[in-house]
Amino acid sequence: MRAPKTKWLHHYSTRFNCVEGNSTFYGIPSSETARRWAGETIDGFRFALKFPRLVSHDKSLIDAQLETEAFLNVVSILASADRLGPTFLQLSPHFGPRQFEDLESYLRQLPTEFPYALEVRHPDWYLPEIESELDAMLEELAVDRVVFDSRPLFSAPPTDDYETKAQNRKPKVPIRKQTTGQFPLLRLIGRNEVSFVDPWIEEWADQVAEWVRKGLTPFVFTHTPDDEFAPQLAFQFHQRLMTLLKGLEPLPDWETPPPEQKSLF
Repeated sequence: MRAPKTKWLHHYSTRFNCVEGNSTFYGIPSSETARRWAGETIDGFRFALKFPRLVSHDKSLIDAQLETEAFLNVVSILASADRLGPTFLQLSPHFGPRQFEDLESYLRQLPTEFPYALEVRHPDWYLPEIESELDAMLEELAVDRVVFDSRPLFSAPPTDDYETKAQNRKPKVPIRKQTTGQFPLLRLIGRNEVSFVDPWIEEWADQVAEWVRKGLTPFVFTHTPDDEFAPQLAFQFHQRLMTLLKGLEPLPDWETPPPEQKSLF
């Protein structure tokens, strides 16, 4: 991308309508930063922020009120600016159904005016009886399930160091397509050779189109081991979706920088 670094966020917001805010997993931004994010993005853009790891991993949702309040202050700023998408809580792989009460207690204490999504990674969450109980609770609270699909990444041996590192780091979890809220959230983990992902693009584009037809508002985030190829994967996914949803406009070209904004001062 040829835009200067100071224009990256604005440029991104003119090409895509949402960003997965993974940086908030590692630290809570200041109020000033949140307001700057809102100001640098165009109308209609959304931030889907990840809960801080201090809350989800280090404290396992216990005695994390102060950190949660600080994070939700950022969420509130983006909501007030009409820039908020689903805020998602990614649980540690070690956080399992034995901590169900801790999870339920934490979710029930969250302010209800914001949309949330939950990503579980411990394998026992996918046991039939436990998963049914989890889904019932999430549906009651209107909290969505995050779908983490790493099948494309593991579909073949790695072809470079980026894919080797990704296969060593990314988990494999069962795929679920049922919805528990209004904003289904898909995280699709692809390959650096984007054409290898075509079968999963077709599968998920069909599912996303079905969700849209049902009146839901899905959020789709595409990942590649080398971030350079993630926009290409997003464009290919969107192109497939355009064949399924009439009236869906094409995405603007990624490489062309946006025109300079005229200053008001």
